[in-house]
Amino acid sequence: MTTTLTRQRRAVPLTAALSFGVVGIVLLWSVVPGLFSGQNPAAGVPADKFQAPSFAHWFGTDHLGRDLFARVVHGTASSVSSALIAVGIAVLVGGLMGLVAGFAGGWADTVLARLVDVLLAIPEFLLAVIVVSALGFETTNAAIATGVSAVGVFARVMRSEVIKTRRAVFVEAAHLQGGAQWHVLVRHVLPNASRSLLSLAVLQFGYSILIIAGLAFLGYGDPPPASDWGLLISVGKDYPLSPWLVYAPALVMITTVLSVNRISRWLRRTD
Repeated sequence: MTTTLTRQRRAVPLTAALSFGVVGIVLLWSVVPGLFSGQNPAAGVPADKFQAPSFAHWFGTDHLGRDLFARVVHGTASSVSSALIAVGIAVLVGGLMGLVAGFAGGWADTVLARLVDVLLAIPEFLLAVIVVSALGFETTNAAIATGVSAVGVFARVMRSEVIKTRRAVFVEAAHLQGGAQWHVLVRHVLPNASRSLLSLAVLQFGYSILIIAGLAFLGYGDPPPASDWGLLISVGKDYPLSPWLVYAPALVMITTVLSVNRISRWLRRTD
């Protein structure tokens, strides 16, 4: 019976498999965009401007005659790399804060817990806007701002997992056998407490794409001719007679985020 339940947990549902496929394609777009589009995303043909989607231009063309599909594909690298930077900052900084607070306890837990409460009290997007305004309007700074805004979430989750793991029988046994604090922390507490961060990190990756796109939409990212997904939507909204300029990048972004969320849910089930 246990073996059957384990197999059911590890089996990948069709929706999760499709989500992995979508995310895989997006990652390939970000690494080798030239394999999917041979057109220059920054060069346009004025005579071809505002062409509707067709076999020649899958997503149509923009106001300068540039192929929109090429711009979406080449803009994937910026959107994905920025989201990865944001998740990396949130995992490292937030995870370290939660690890220290949960394992050390005492005044360290009190100070870090209050700091986390302050971070969580500010809406993530608002905090990201404040940070990127202080750092400067660039996509990299938008990624840093997004990562800082998510530190509190990872710190709280890590702290709760560390406290739960610290009270486990095998951790108490390690202490009774004479294990040093650092040895118990690195060998037993950290590996077990960090397992739940994987699904959260995947979920935050999708959320970071949305936040970074929102910052780019408001003009807090790289300026044109950059082709970040949020910037493409921002430029496309000025041409309501050519709705594909908004729908195409928005559909790609929504599909990517929904796929990432589906993978996160599957990871939580198999945890």
